[in-house]
Amino acid sequence: MAVPVVAFAAWSDTGKTTYLERLIPQLKEAGVRVGVLKHDGHGFALDTAGSDTDRLASAGADAVAIASPSAFAYMERRPVAPEDAVRHFRNVDLILAEGYKTGPFPIIALYRAASGKPLAVPAEACLAIVSDTPLAAPCPVLPLEDPAPMAAFLMQWMREQRGEHRDVSHP
Repeated sequence: MAVPVVAFAAWSDTGKTTYLERLIPQLKEAGVRVGVLKHDGHGFALDTAGSDTDRLASAGADAVAIASPSAFAYMERRPVAPEDAVRHFRNVDLILAEGYKTGPFPIIALYRAASGKPLAVPAEACLAIVSDTPLAAPCPVLPLEDPAPMAAFLMQWMREQRGEHRDVSHP
């Protein structure tokens, strides 16, 4: 069975990363192994110019990986669709995709009233909304300042994705 993926979408500077930093420990406490796919629309560099892996990639390697006793990184220099990127994840129960406003994943939108910007995606397209102010929406609206309700929501959503019935004693 494929690992469930949910995207957290919002305009820049709404607080997606900060929110996920607070949500991940809640999920970890519940025993969920979490992966994160970060969207970067500008391009990024994982390597330091002149490092061995940079030199090998510059020499024409199509993919470069580096491994140590405590970490592993894999890099391909080509466009990768988000649904292809998540196939690289191993040993996780849930993948949180940060920053994908469109794509193949269910979307949870973040809304911060002080930003002055509307939701980044229509409420009708959202699995849920995280907001610092009450909103009328056709999906659950959860508090921005407290990630615990979102952790419970995602735990239930994961059970539903696996076809399990709700256990009323555990949200």
